Amino acid sequence: MLYVVNIYLWASILLYLLLGGADFGAGILELFTTEANRSRTRKTMYKAIGPIWEANHMWLIIAIVILFVGYPAIYSTMSVHLHIPLTVMLMGIIARGTAFTFRHYDAVVDDMQTIYNRIFTWSSLITPLFLGIIAGSAVASTIDTNAKGFLNAYIFSWLHWFSIATGCFTAAICAFLAAIYLIGETDNDTDKKRFIAKARSANIAAVISGALVFAAAHIQNIPLADWIFGNPVGIAAITAATISLVSLWYWLSKGKTRVLRVLAGFQVSMILLTTTYTLYPRIVLLKGGTYLSLTEHAGHMKTIETLAWALLLGSILILPALFYLIYSFQKKTEKSL
Repeated sequence: MLYVVNIYLWASILLYLLLGGADFGAGILELFTTEANRSRTRKTMYKAIGPIWEANHMWLIIAIVILFVGYPAIYSTMSVHLHIPLTVMLMGIIARGTAFTFRHYDAVVDDMQTIYNRIFTWSSLITPLFLGIIAGSAVASTIDTNAKGFLNAYIFSWLHWFSIATGCFTAAICAFLAAIYLIGETDNDTDKKRFIAKARSANIAAVISGALVFAAAHIQNIPLADWIFGNPVGIAAITAATISLVSLWYWLSKGKTRVLRVLAGFQVSMILLTTTYTLYPRIVLLKGGTYLSLTEHAGHMKTIETLAWALLLGSILILPALFYLIYSFQKKTEKSL
């Protein structure tokens, strides 16, 4: 049952990155869109993420609940030593959701719309940025559970080049996913070409920021290259991701929506696989060579078994309802067009 819980944890992180990340990326794309094209971008974005923009946070909630219930030592360590980036990320989620609601459903169109738009776009960038910072800090061996001063305990645990580079890479990935998804949400050839161009730009940004992650890892003596290229699974995953990247650029010129979405999702899955396979079951690397593990630091087995059954049974109830939600809103959108 422990492996069932671990699989759900990994899957929830992946789904939040793919689905929630694309939502954040839509706001990032709007932030870097010219004023003349922003209204059309918003219209396409509402159509794409409107039905499930709030439901996507379900995957983050599942991951947090799994850590809280099944791995209290891991949850408490991250909550204490990374509470600043966690707070910023959660505030970004709240601010983004609030701004999205008010700018879309506010009955009065006035100057407040400008404020809503700015809150939405900037929080869309800040949230995945700090999500990546948290992920980078978890594996950078910078969390010092024995730290005495405030800076060492709560600032330098996450404020370093590797975590910042990881945050930039995460934001670029989100923008890339959003551009890929939005290509298929418009029937306007001009907008489709615009999203294709943005997908290419975001992909280039992801490659550059990915290189910065490796550079920062080298500076901080983090064996990232060994984690990725030091095992057959990592090599195979990176090779597959590279091949799919070449294929994706080819299909971008063709505008094949379904193929592009599959390739983009596959690339992100391979990236997450390469960075978690070697470290597993370790999930948090601490300063001094110690770590927190998904097997050694799990809660009581009775708790794990109960959690596993709750996840399995919950999937039977939640997933069909989620799929029906998406299906029903797509049908409603098609009728309104």
